[in-house]
Amino acid sequence: MSKFKKLASMVFVAIVMTVSIVACSDSDSDAATPAPETPAGKSISFDGVKAPESDTEKRSILASDTVTIDGKEYSIGYHTILRSGDQPSTDSEPFGQLYDENGNKVLNPSDASDYISSDNDFSSLLTGLDGNMYMVSHFESVPAAMYITKLAQSSTGVLTAEKTRHIDFSGVAGGWVHCAGSVTPWGTHLGSEEYEPNAKGVDAVTGKFNDTYGNRMALYFGLATNLTTAGAYSSMNIYNYGWQTELAVQNFNSVTVTKHYSMGRVAHELGYVMPDKKTAYISDDGTNVGLFRFVADSAADLSSGTLYVAKWAQTDAADGGSANISWISLGHATDAEVKTMLDAHTAYTDIFDEVDISGGATCPTTHKEINTTYGHECLQVKTGMEKAASRLETRRYAAMLGGTTEFRKMEGITFNAETKTMYLALSEIGNGMLDGGSNDTGGYNDIKVAKNTCGAVYALDLDSDYAATKMYPIVTGVPVTTDYGAADDSNAYSSSGAFANNKCSLDSIANPDNLTFMPGYKTLIIGEDSGAGHENDMIWSYNVETKTLTRIQTTPYGSETTSPYFYPNYHGFGYLMSVIQHPYGEATTGMPAANTTAEKRAYTGFIGPFPAMD
Repeated sequence: MSKFKKLASMVFVAIVMTVSIVACSDSDSDAATPAPETPAGKSISFDGVKAPESDTEKRSILASDTVTIDGKEYSIGYHTILRSGDQPSTDSEPFGQLYDENGNKVLNPSDASDYISSDNDFSSLLTGLDGNMYMVSHFESVPAAMYITKLAQSSTGVLTAEKTRHIDFSGVAGGWVHCAGSVTPWGTHLGSEEYEPNAKGVDAVTGKFNDTYGNRMALYFGLATNLTTAGAYSSMNIYNYGWQTELAVQNFNSVTVTKHYSMGRVAHELGYVMPDKKTAYISDDGTNVGLFRFVADSAADLSSGTLYVAKWAQTDAADGGSANISWISLGHATDAEVKTMLDAHTAYTDIFDEVDISGGATCPTTHKEINTTYGHECLQVKTGMEKAASRLETRRYAAMLGGTTEFRKMEGITFNAETKTMYLALSEIGNGMLDGGSNDTGGYNDIKVAKNTCGAVYALDLDSDYAATKMYPIVTGVPVTTDYGAADDSNAYSSSGAFANNKCSLDSIANPDNLTFMPGYKTLIIGEDSGAGHENDMIWSYNVETKTLTRIQTTPYGSETTSPYFYPNYHGFGYLMSVIQHPYGEATTGMPAANTTAEKRAYTGFIGPFPAMD
């Protein structure tokens, strides 16, 4: 097996790469690089894993098998709680089976087989009002699903599933693309609905959603996806999807589901609530998106409040760019007010007057030119529809008021309470973040940085009111080339070697996705959602003080490491949740020989268990 070329001239952080996992023992590895001396006080260091080289390693889950905490070594590893399709008991439903509004199984339109999703995403650990341990799990599909799983905990801290079932979303017209999430300071599950469907694209005759996911939401209502008759999809309201969703667990059979319309409708990657229990940050995933901040009227109550969009004032273009951040108010709203708009079937054309400028026509001064996920548009808010625009068309309205809607692939959020620093991942730096081009036409061109397809993690300094004031990069991916053998090939992998399919350096992150922070230990956990960047997606630990970056998990071909989330003390043990979505789903090589579904089933599990670390 070939050894990958060192990117010595480009490495900007110390890497810990000690091989310590079954299935790696026959492989070559680089010598371990000593980590910088850790300051006195709490400390944590993972026994890192190498980048997978062999085909076997690239099909496996490799994870740190030991961790040293405050000078004491503990055995850890990756533990699967459930894989998609699992039934842990006779009274369980298949984990990930999709159901319609009447509780009937959703079937695949192509072959009428059970529609079991392998798009496992965020899974929270919660304690129900009955005192039992539960897990609420997302499935990032359309129709979407969330599952509740009753957990058992062994004397050594290992979590296993006792039983699982889908959560009924019929009271909120079903779920849509449940992506990442968080646990609120008051112990509820805060979920997301990503990639809100474009209300401008609803078919005027049938009511069909002409969006990225086709019309698969029709399956939730027992409808075929290809109907052509007038009003065929009149039971569906496109504005029902694209919200923050809060779930409170009473017991296994009782879970309260609430969509928080007051928090705005965008491509919610996740919402993250600050310690004041009022301020929530919302990341918006896609091209030409915005960063949003919601301030609730009352602590631990997200049903009403004021929504803001960030304005980027660039101070430096290096490494993804730095900026001063200010905030523009989008106004106040309540869930009830917005729900009234949904019940009235408010339409896109009720909110906006639009002038078609696709052919190069001039936007009149009565209207506003914007550039968002949906491109270059010329809009005017109709009289009295400002509140509807702020909540049903949040990103468009934010752009009209001067908010920055140029970010690309905004992903995970986490928070370090000790330094009052928030961390935010941008999976790629491109599109509207670059200077000029089609993604800036009609917009403000606030962000002017160089392209980096490998992405970056940013820090945001928060003030006493938890409002971000500055944003700057702390970890940046490093693109590599395929010019191996050229005069200067120091940043290339051999085209015939084990790492040929990696477009980002294996010594750093690629396409950072979700984040979590280990409080008291100065350690940021970074998960990846990488296609060409890293052939095998990875999870890293990063000490924000010593700048030590350590690879702690790798996943099978074509997977995504969704929503790592750290629990310092869950019933006496610590856990780092780690979900492995759609194995082989984005693979260009390495597909299972028989193309069987068994290897493609997703994993919901954790790295650990750790001792209680609170």
